[in-house]
Amino acid sequence: MKLFRTDTGCVVEHDNQHYRIDPADWDELLAQEDLRGALQQRIGGRQRSNAPEPAELLAPIGSQEVWAAGVTYYRSRGARMEESKDAGGGSFYDRVYSAERPELFFKSTASRTVGTGGQVRIRADATWSVPEPELTLVVSPRGRITGYTIGNDMSSRDIEGENPLYLPQAKVYNGSCALGPGILVSEGPLPSSTEISIQIHRAQSLAFSGQVALSELKRDPQTLVDYLYRDNAFPQGCFLMTGTGIVPPSSFTLAVGDCIRITIESIGTLENKVA
Repeated sequence: MKLFRTDTGCVVEHDNQHYRIDPADWDELLAQEDLRGALQQRIGGRQRSNAPEPAELLAPIGSQEVWAAGVTYYRSRGARMEESKDAGGGSFYDRVYSAERPELFFKSTASRTVGTGGQVRIRADATWSVPEPELTLVVSPRGRITGYTIGNDMSSRDIEGENPLYLPQAKVYNGSCALGPGILVSEGPLPSSTEISIQIHRAQSLAFSGQVALSELKRDPQTLVDYLYRDNAFPQGCFLMTGTGIVPPSSFTLAVGDCIRITIESIGTLENKVA
């Protein structure tokens, strides 16, 4: 089952059929502890409708916060150590990777987040910018994983590498986050063989591509949620990005006009252009 937020309401995809449900409060939906059951009730007896057009889709976020986990893949550990070695931060990221407590940080709000087809941005004062494709958890107010979506954690690697304390500036700015295309409603974990892939096209040519399997994710998703919810309240639920295992080479940086396509099996494809 999938849930899409559109400019005319919500669309549920179930067993390859689509149903438009009454315009619902998005926050109310994502606050459901049994999101799948709530959606099954809403589509009961409804007539089928057409699938939503790509241009209709909005980012699947209301008033939720977006948080993120860092250094959850070995490749990410190596990249962070490389970018911060001149600032003395190499061992810092090595310790984070192996520590019991994960790195968690605030990433975005709805006003800074775009959906598929929207435009992400690179900071004007950054010289080394990359997308970070991530499996993103949809989490209920009580800390239950109720679904999954695709996230793009836009990052300024030169700013973060200069000093780890600059991470909020490297990560949080207008257009720094993309979510979509919709939510895969599922309470069970995705298979470890699930692949995340990315393609970046520039001037009709492939500038970068990469892929990683969830089997390389070091942290258990529910454990990440449990740490995030320690002494924290999320009345409308939240989104939690789980980190990236795909890092372009240090010679690569995003440019205005680049097209970023991130695909996760069973969820779909998140596509954004760089403004």
